[in-house]
Amino acid sequence: MPDLSDKWLVETGWLAEHLDAPDLAVIDATWYLPGAGRDPYQEHLESRIPGAVFFDIDKIADTRIPLPHMLPSPEQFSSAMRKMGIGDGMRLVIYDAQGIFSAARVWWTFRAMGKEDVAVLNGGLAKWKAEDRPLAEGPPQTRGPRHFTSRRNAELIRDRDEILAMTSDKSAQIVDARAADRFRGEAPEPREGLRSGHIPGSLNLPYSDLLNSDGTFKPAEDLKKIFRNAGVDLSRPIANTCGSGVTASILTLALAILGHRQTSVYDGSWSEWGAGDTLPIETGD
Repeated sequence: MPDLSDKWLVETGWLAEHLDAPDLAVIDATWYLPGAGRDPYQEHLESRIPGAVFFDIDKIADTRIPLPHMLPSPEQFSSAMRKMGIGDGMRLVIYDAQGIFSAARVWWTFRAMGKEDVAVLNGGLAKWKAEDRPLAEGPPQTRGPRHFTSRRNAELIRDRDEILAMTSDKSAQIVDARAADRFRGEAPEPREGLRSGHIPGSLNLPYSDLLNSDGTFKPAEDLKKIFRNAGVDLSRPIANTCGSGVTASILTLALAILGHRQTSVYDGSWSEWGAGDTLPIETGD
C-alpha cells in the first residue's frame, strides 16, 4: 500500500508558509464530547489560526434526524459553504484544538460531499501553539460568498441497514474506534439512554492507538501494523463506526493515508445502533 500522508495530511510548517495563499481556506472543526463543558466556538473567538473560519458539526448537519451531527443534504451543505466563503477550486486545511479528533470528521464530510482537495493539519491547533506560531482572536473571520458544488459520494457513507446486512453477509469488516471498555460494554456511553456493547462481529481499534502523544499520526508503516494487529484485513472493504461518527473518521483518515480505497463511515454509529432494543449487540471481546 502507498503512503499518502502528503495527500491527506498537512504539517504545521507547510501551513505557516502558505497561510496567505489566495486559494487556501483554513477551517476550525473543533468539537468536544458531551459533558466536556467546553464551548468550541468561544474558544475559536479566543484563539485560532489566522484566517480560519469555524465549522460547527452540530449545525451543518441534518437536524431533522434525532441523532448527533448527521450528514446534511448536498443542497444544505452547499448553502452553508457559500455563506462561509468556501468555494470550488479552493484547497482546504481542517484542524481542531485537540490534535486530530473532530477535524477528521469534517475532512470526511467534505469528501462525502465530493470535495477531494482537503487535508487535515497534523497535530492541529495544539501542535501549532506548542511551536509558538501566530494566532488570531476576536470577531469571526468573514469571507465573501463563494459557489460550492456538492455531489454526495455514497461509497464513503454507510447507514444502519447496510451495517446490519454486513453482520450477516460479511461483505465488509466493521471496525469500532471507541475505547476498549466501551466496546466490551464495561463502561457507560457518554450519551444517556444508550445500551453498552458493540455491533456483532465488529473489531475494536481505539482511535487513540493511531496517534502519537502530541496528537499527530503515527508513521504509515506503524499504522499498517496497528490495523493488522487489531485483526483488520487491509485487502478487504472496511466500514468504521464509533459513538457518533467522529472518531470513526480518524480510522477512515488513517486508512486513506495507507491508500485503502474501500473505506466508509457508519454515520449514525452507536448513537443510532445502541438506542432502543431492536438491533443486536454483543459484549466482551
